[in-house]
Order: sequence, then C-alpha cells, then structure tokens
Amino acid sequence: MALMNHEILSRVTKPARYTGHEWNMIRKPHELMKCKLVLAFPDVYEVGQSNLGYRILYHILNNQAHTVAERVYAPWVDMEAELRRAQLPLTTLESGTPLGEMDIVGFNMQYEMSYTNILNMLDLAQIPLWAAARGEKEPLIIAGGPAVYNPEPLADFVDFFIIGEAEELITEVADIFSGWKDAGKPGGRREILRRMAALQGIYVPAFYDVTYHADGTVAAVVPGDEACPPCVQKRIVKDLDKVDYPTRPIVPFLEIVHDRIMLEIFRGCTRGCRFCQAGFIYRPVRERSMERLQQLVQEMLDNTGYHEISLTSLSSSDYSCLRELVTTLNETFSSQGVSISLPSLRIDSFSVKLAEEVQKVRKSGLTFAPEAGTQRMRDVINKGVTEENLADAVRAAFAAGWSAVKLYFMIGLPAEREEDVRGIAALAYKVLDIYTQVTGKRNGRLTVSVSSFVPKPHTPFQWVAQDSIKQIEEKQQLLVSLLRDRRISFNWHDAKLSYLEGVFARGDRRLAKVLHRAWELGCRFDGWSEHFHFERWQQAFADNGLEPAFYTERERPAEEVFPWAHIGCGVTTAYLRREYEAALTERFTADCRRGPCSACGVCPQLDAGVVDWGRQA
Repeated sequence: MALMNHEILSRVTKPARYTGHEWNMIRKPHELMKCKLVLAFPDVYEVGQSNLGYRILYHILNNQAHTVAERVYAPWVDMEAELRRAQLPLTTLESGTPLGEMDIVGFNMQYEMSYTNILNMLDLAQIPLWAAARGEKEPLIIAGGPAVYNPEPLADFVDFFIIGEAEELITEVADIFSGWKDAGKPGGRREILRRMAALQGIYVPAFYDVTYHADGTVAAVVPGDEACPPCVQKRIVKDLDKVDYPTRPIVPFLEIVHDRIMLEIFRGCTRGCRFCQAGFIYRPVRERSMERLQQLVQEMLDNTGYHEISLTSLSSSDYSCLRELVTTLNETFSSQGVSISLPSLRIDSFSVKLAEEVQKVRKSGLTFAPEAGTQRMRDVINKGVTEENLADAVRAAFAAGWSAVKLYFMIGLPAEREEDVRGIAALAYKVLDIYTQVTGKRNGRLTVSVSSFVPKPHTPFQWVAQDSIKQIEEKQQLLVSLLRDRRISFNWHDAKLSYLEGVFARGDRRLAKVLHRAWELGCRFDGWSEHFHFERWQQAFADNGLEPAFYTERERPAEEVFPWAHIGCGVTTAYLRREYEAALTERFTADCRRGPCSACGVCPQLDAGVVDWGRQA
C-alpha cells in the first residue's frame, strides 16, 4: 500500500501502517526477479512488524539475488472499509503491487483466532479463498508458523504449508519455483505443488485424503500422491550460528509492540512443561555462541539506532552463558545508553545480581510465571518450581529495591480442583506479605494475570478435555472475589475466545466451512476484544451442523487418530502419552539438558542434537 491515495490515508487511524518507506525497507526491481513473494501477516502492522520470524524471512529472501519479498498486514477495519468502497485491491507496502500479481503469498500462522483475517486478506486481494477455485494465474497461497502443526482447519484455503523452521527451506521453495517458472511452468499448478511436496517440511493438503468414522472422529489421513510422505516431518536449523540473521531490521515510523532489537539467543526448550506446545515443537535446544551474539548486537545497533536489546527465546534465563553474555553486553554498550531486557525470569534460577545487571540502564518490574496456584498442579504440569522458589525469588527482589512484580497463572488445567484455583489468590497474598516483611511497608504492587488453558497438538495434554466456558467463567469469578486488594491488579482472558481457540487448535478440515461462514458473517480481528462476536461464531457452527464441544469438551481415547497425525514435530506420540500418564500421577520428568535423556525422539528422528555452549566450554 505504498502508493495509497493520500485522501484515503487522511481518513484512517495510524496511516503510517500503510505508507511504507521505513528505514531499512528493501525495494527490488520486479522485472529482474524470478520469484516475487509476499510475507502476509494476519494482524495489524504493530503486531506483525514485531514478529521475529517475519523479520528473519524478509531478510533471508531479499538476500537472494533473484527473489524479492515484500510485506502486507491486515488492514484495520477503517482501512478495509476504504478499500472496499474504492474497490481497490490489497497491495504490498514496498511497491504497491496487488497481491494477486505476485507469485507466492505466504501467511504467518501465529494464532488460531487470526484465521478469519487470512480469509479477509485474500478476499481484499481479490484472490479466490478456496484453493480448489484458484487457476493457473493466481499466486500460490502458503502458510507457516507455530499454528501449522495442526494445519487442517485451513487446509482447504492453503496450497501448501511450511512445517518447522523456514530459514533454509524458504530459499529452496523460491529456487524450485524459479526453476519451474523459467521452464515455462510445465504441468501447471499441480506440478509445482508436486515438486514442493518432495521437500522435507512441505505439506500439500490437496494431496492427502481424510476419512471419518460415523461418530465424527478421524479414521485416517493418507497421501493420495506418490510424491507425498505418510508423515510430513518438520524442518529445523541445526546450527544457528551458520544461518543468516537480520542485522538491518526495518525501523517503523510508529510504535510497535516490540519496538527494540530482538536478539534470539537460542531456540527450543527441554524443561518439559506439559501444557506448552512451543516446548515440544521447537526441540531440540540450539544455542547461538557468545561471539556470534555480540557480533549481531553491534551490527543491529549500528543499523537501527535502537537503545534496547531484548534477549529472546522460549526461556531466556536457561541460556547457558547468560550471565557472561549480559555482563559483556553491558560493559560494551551501557555507556551508549543501551539497555538489556529479558521477557521473564525463571523462579528457580532467579538471581538478583543478574536482574540488576539486566536492568542496569533502565529498571522495570519483574515477571515470574508460577503457572499454577498449588504444588500439586505444578507437579501435574511438570513446571519444576516450588512455592519456596517463588518466595526466595521475590524476597531477594524486594530486598534489592523492587516493589512491583507480575505473576502469570493458568486456570482450567487438567485435574484442576477448586483448591488449586484458590491457591492462586493465596500465593498472591503471600507475595504481598513477603514485601511487607522485607520492607516494613504496605505499598508493594502485584499484577496477577490468569489465562485459560487450551490443549494443543503435539503436547502431553492433546488428549484432554478442555474446560467449558461456564467452568472457566466460574473460576474467574472465584478469583475476582478473592483478589480484592487495591495493591493487586487482576487480569484474565475472555473464556469464549479461549474456547474457540481450543476448537481450531485441535480441529479438522470440516471447520473450513465454519471459518468461511464466520467470515461471511463479519468475523475478523477475533483476537481483539472490541471486534470479537461470539454469537456470530455460534451461528456459523449451527449453519454447518457442527458442535464446538465435540472438539473441546471430550477426553480423547489413546487410540484416536488426530487430525494432525500426519504432521511430525520430532517428538513421538508414545513419549507424549507417557508424559500424559506421568501428569495424572504427578510424576516429574527432568530437563534432558541437565539430566538423563528422556527419549522424546527428537534427536534421532531429526538427526540433530542439543547445542549447549556452556556444556561445551
């Protein structure tokens, strides 16, 4: 939308979302490019431009000589209205090219409740929504991101999915497409999809047949083309030091969600929290070396002008050389006013010295994630921390001068009882009591954030029943009644939204018609509370004769075939089932980086291993 009409821009909020021309934006001549790709993010600019994976792919693709990657984000409702009124197609930021004139449109699937935005963006781009309806002239529609580990609800809309990490795979996709295009596009759309399906990590849903039992459960998902494997195994980057990383990220004209340098220090997590999908789909752990990280920081500071570095990963405090890294970065850059931040600190490894080092330039509150209110529940989910760990951590923080702490919890976890929910409030008050004991004051501040548990594919809890909306709302109201202290700020998630997230997280292809109907009824930006209309979703399910409770509120037997059974994340189903049974008996499974191998299957299946620089030093 770089060529957007100025009159239109004057009528929308935050017009800088649509103007382009940001610092470090890349423009390449289309006439010299063999593959023209759009990176499409199904949310507003401020959210999409903050996504690290999006930044990485933009950088890698534009480093290819004959490939150009441009960007597009979901236009906000006011801009959508302007585009439809003027009958203008959705276009890219860099060149103002309509999406339908590009070769590939690639969507980032971060969150199930952005799916209606994908359909809306295709419609605004004047591209047929259903994959089967697209002809030879339409671009290929592809998707990647964490939500593709169950791609089935979007299978009828997407030509192929990228399963796993895309840094190396996306260049192979561009090369294969360029070769096919140079050869005159032999065999048409079906042939390019067959060529893509031969790559590890590519799933072409049109080449797989799904059958169902009479009760609605999946009977089988089998390939109908010899080019396709029975199970599409994810791709990973084995050595993060060797893969390209964006050191010239785009600097936006407006404030975005993560408006800072994002330094990914390692990938993966082996803590084994049983609720956490990311902890399983991103295995094994692979760290970047200290030397490489320092090099990246210097280049990004030089190229952006940012003054804050966020050390990102699933569990940043588990980086084996973290203290040494933070000290070195502070010694090198603090004199320039550059600060360092960590998304959160683990309770059981909290260090005041590390926290003070991290916040030496700019001090803020501390965030901890006990996840559950009682030790029994923390054992069920394999969190591996105790109430004593939390007490020790906050006591040390308060003694060092902190007065504000944030705590994150979940409700609706498997085997949860009322006493576990009440335990959240009891733990919150204990933290406030510790503040008073340490300081002699009663002005401490505590934020308690409670999300609703959503069972996810490829986790030990993929078999469990999700709490109903009524059950979650009752637990939320119980906490509201218990957390009546002016020093506590209590936040919680919409139970209806989490319920729908659960439907699409473990749903099958039949949900495509529900999704399409919900979009027809006006659903978009469902993750934004002011635009979420649960009654429209209820109508969409009713119109298609499907019951959302089928996907959420029933316990799945061990032998049930999941809709995502043909998608492999490296972790074996047998291991996940063992972990589920361990949860029911409250047994702890140790982190394989610090204890014995737990035989999850990732390393042998992916021919990879843990990269831990602290252990190698």
